[in-house]
Amino acid sequence: MSILINRRRFMQATSTVIAVGALASAAGRAKAASTGELKVNMSGGNWGDAVMKAYVGPFEAETGVKVTRVNADFSSTQIAMMVDTKNVSADVVNLGQTNVDPLTAKGYLEKIDYSIWKKEDLEAIADNWRQPNGFASYVYSVNMVWNTKKFPAGKPRPTTWAEFWDVEKFPGVRSINTGEYGSGPWEEALLADGVPMDKLYPMDIDRVFASLDKIKPHIRKWWTSGSEVLQIMRDNIADIVQSYDARALTLIDEGGPIEINRNQAKLTTDYWCIPKGSPNTENAQKFVALTSRPDRQAEFAKLIAQGPTNKNAFKLIPDDNARKLASHPDYEAISFAMNAKWYAEVGSDGKSNKERLVQRWNEWILQ
Repeated sequence: MSILINRRRFMQATSTVIAVGALASAAGRAKAASTGELKVNMSGGNWGDAVMKAYVGPFEAETGVKVTRVNADFSSTQIAMMVDTKNVSADVVNLGQTNVDPLTAKGYLEKIDYSIWKKEDLEAIADNWRQPNGFASYVYSVNMVWNTKKFPAGKPRPTTWAEFWDVEKFPGVRSINTGEYGSGPWEEALLADGVPMDKLYPMDIDRVFASLDKIKPHIRKWWTSGSEVLQIMRDNIADIVQSYDARALTLIDEGGPIEINRNQAKLTTDYWCIPKGSPNTENAQKFVALTSRPDRQAEFAKLIAQGPTNKNAFKLIPDDNARKLASHPDYEAISFAMNAKWYAEVGSDGKSNKERLVQRWNEWILQ
């Protein structure tokens, strides 16, 4: 999962041009559309289907607003292009969390109108999930995942990232996320080097790469997407991997020899945002507000293994399902939230920390 573009949202530059061009005519029609319309961006597959069932269907029934599903993987570049050209082809977009601050700083996103939300929902959602220009309705995590044939129950297993790095005590083939798109095992590398979870930020980039130097020779594959790490686990290419929890849960549900280690999990999320100049801003605000409700978040979590941000949703989720979710209260003390604001911070050289990590990675991986 890229932290510049979330796990469903990486596209090449050519795809950016195609997607924007294909949707431009729709944007033109949207400008003249009635207030009874709304275009919601989502991905295809079971994630998009879950959004339709948990959020879109109830929104249409409650408001009478017709929702058009926009299946497109928007990057920050695409959002900026749509706003700059006044061809905003989606009223609500779903963005990786480190996209939100940079787009906000450049004036590309509307403020979320929290005044229309229910008081009990505002009180049940932590501040970090409610950004001024984006709202996170679900949480997922990046975890250590074992193949139980290699690391069976009752036998020694690595339970910390320091132990993941310890290839002598815990031998086995390893696979980790690439850093070429801005995401990567940055926090995990620091944890492996002894940095406490509550002291990760601001990250020491030199220390990150010094730690990665130690594990680099033992990585069979630096994976680039959720689908790729899923295949790595499914084909038994690696014995222990860094993976999104939902990808591992897919295999577990299929009966695969996979188990998730929730210790030192990295919590991350995507945000519902409204591009500046959306032709249906009022309806967009209502839709984002609906995604905050506990019953809607609970329904979404039952359809796809992504945890609610409204803590009251857990009252509506069966315990066996709830324990599959990254935001379960029992995991709070052993997890940490990725600090998107640190990634967006710009230094005196004009580069963000995220850009600095990418540049450093691209040089390091060739060494």
